[in-house]
Amino acid sequence: MNGALHSQPLWGAAEALAATGGQATTDADWHATGVSIDSRHCTSGDLFIALAGPNFDGHDYVAAALGRGAVAAIVARRPDNAAPDANLVVVDDTATALDDLGRFARNRTGAQVVAVTGSVGKTSTKEGLAHALSVFGSTHATSGNLNNQWGVPLSLARMPRASRYGVFELGMNHAGELTPLSRLTRPDVAIITTIAAAHLEFFDSVGAIAEAKAEIFAGMSPAGTAILNRDNPWFATLAEAAWAQGIETVIGFGEHAEANVRLERYQPTPEGCDVGAVIAGQNLRYRLAMRGRHAALNSLAILAAVDALGADIVVAAAALATLQPPRGRGQRLDIAGRNGSFALIDDSYNASPASIRAAIEVLATTPAGRDGRRIAVLGDMLELGPDASRLHAGLAGALIDARIDLVFAAGPNMAHLYDALPPAMRGGHATTSAELLPALADRIGAGDVVLVKGSLGSRMAVIVDALSQ
Repeated sequence: MNGALHSQPLWGAAEALAATGGQATTDADWHATGVSIDSRHCTSGDLFIALAGPNFDGHDYVAAALGRGAVAAIVARRPDNAAPDANLVVVDDTATALDDLGRFARNRTGAQVVAVTGSVGKTSTKEGLAHALSVFGSTHATSGNLNNQWGVPLSLARMPRASRYGVFELGMNHAGELTPLSRLTRPDVAIITTIAAAHLEFFDSVGAIAEAKAEIFAGMSPAGTAILNRDNPWFATLAEAAWAQGIETVIGFGEHAEANVRLERYQPTPEGCDVGAVIAGQNLRYRLAMRGRHAALNSLAILAAVDALGADIVVAAAALATLQPPRGRGQRLDIAGRNGSFALIDDSYNASPASIRAAIEVLATTPAGRDGRRIAVLGDMLELGPDASRLHAGLAGALIDARIDLVFAAGPNMAHLYDALPPAMRGGHATTSAELLPALADRIGAGDVVLVKGSLGSRMAVIVDALSQ
């Protein structure tokens, strides 16, 4: 978790005390240029917050944080390892103090704020929106996927007061988690990318997921704007939830005839895709540096948010042409393999049934070299509950329809998919990604296109790292 990100002070001693209601142990007028909750990543100028989790206690690492250059630490008790003259802010509860910092930072800024959630695509949509808005002014966004009960207030606490825009990713895997995060961020605009089967281990149905995602509206005012996937079967449920919150403006995006922001053309290109859309009554044509109909649809949500914020959608659409997918989220790598050069699509960060289907479409439309094949390397999708085996096996039809040449599978759940495939498509199966690697490496040849995807816990990045080397 990143520490100091700005050269200008984010927090002074007096302001941190006012935000948290804490007590200072020194009279020093320190100033922090960053905020950190991980002592290993503290840098000079940080304010360190000693959180206590189920497997660690940040108080044990206060001295280490200060030794790495942190100017002060927020603590619930004076740690034994802290020097007598250490700058400490003593509070009743450090997690509450982190929330207090985030709330104070949100209140002191005049930034327009967008919150993004969804079963699939929230990180890439957040990144794309931050990229587009940065053309118009100082934009602060969630770093990586700091989207939970600690990551959201931390991201808020890191927001410079002079920011013009703030873009925050809100994640959840249980009902009730988004409500406090929305009330902290108080979004002017909320995007729900889509509702799909994810985290079913913790929900009775996809409908329950939709209800939980609708909690993103809890912190919004009637003047806010909700941007929803018009193609999704849960659109009406989400729109009703927004209206129940008093939000007057609901924008639907997608290919649906009634979408306010509508995709009319999607054409894959060697560099990405060309998109044609109707947005705010304008016919737009623009390019994306990534493939996939899902990427084109998410770009509609991005531009709908830009329009809701009053910025120029033509300028924003042009900016999207320079946005590259981050590591693990569809990044393409050209690899000089031992059997010849091949293309690697690194989508290893996370997976759900919907996102794997989208990735299969990308693989199917990515040109292979002469005599090259399209190879899918898939790891287990996690947190799918009792339907996990069925949801894994159910991906076979998408792979067959897309005419994928070979499928390699890692993990006990992906065994159900592997068994559902025709024998000619089976490249190999192993219990772990590391065990799968030797058989996979032997089969990759010149001109192949290789997709690697799986949930983070399935450790498919091990395969990406090995093939990249």
